[in-house]
Amino acid sequence: MEEYILYAIVGILVGFSKGGLGGPVPVALTVPLLTLIIDPQVAVALVLPLLIFADGFALYFYWRQWDRQYIALMLAPGLVGVLLGVFVLDAIDAATLKRVIGGLTLLALAFKVASDRLAALAYQPRGWHGIFAGWASGFGSTLANVGAPPFTAYLLLQPKMTPRRFVGTTTLFFAVMNLTKAPGFIALELFDYELLLSIAWVFLLIPPAVLIARRLIDRINRQLFELMMMIPLAALSVYLLLTG
Repeated sequence: MEEYILYAIVGILVGFSKGGLGGPVPVALTVPLLTLIIDPQVAVALVLPLLIFADGFALYFYWRQWDRQYIALMLAPGLVGVLLGVFVLDAIDAATLKRVIGGLTLLALAFKVASDRLAALAYQPRGWHGIFAGWASGFGSTLANVGAPPFTAYLLLQPKMTPRRFVGTTTLFFAVMNLTKAPGFIALELFDYELLLSIAWVFLLIPPAVLIARRLIDRINRQLFELMMMIPLAALSVYLLLTG
């Protein structure tokens, strides 16, 4: 019963994130949660179909509201990061991957905490910053679904980046990253198709979670919600680092 509850929570967290509630924090929590009950490589792969399914709803809400300039700058490096991430995922053992997931998740939390202060920085844009952010996002997304922080940090520092363009650009970028990860995961035989079929009901939780998130965005304290996500995320990250 506990496993089914965890799978349900993962589906709801994916829906919340793609609905705009909590940003990347809910998704970052999914893989550490699943590593409590299944192999970390299987956990990383298991979340991917849920993300791709949820990306469809996010793209519908933010269709053509992305910034082509930043997509063009960051997409190719992001794909390189995905490719490198697939190779690393194939090369490391389960215990090491747990530590990597824990470390990357803690780094994502640090980015999240810092992102609230980025707007106050005296920043001079450089093209290589976007290239690095795109690569780091693709790499982190492939290994542990924590690719959003470097991408988010870079966009937050850009002048004239409106909230809608920000969300639209982020949505398109990670929709492409997620689709690109699928062939590599299939080639590495990371998907546990029997397990995926047994939890197919989780997909049904995502659409209502997306809609609920969109309704709650302006009605709840978003900082409090993010804090509620970040505390267990930090605890799970430390646990993975110590027990990997």
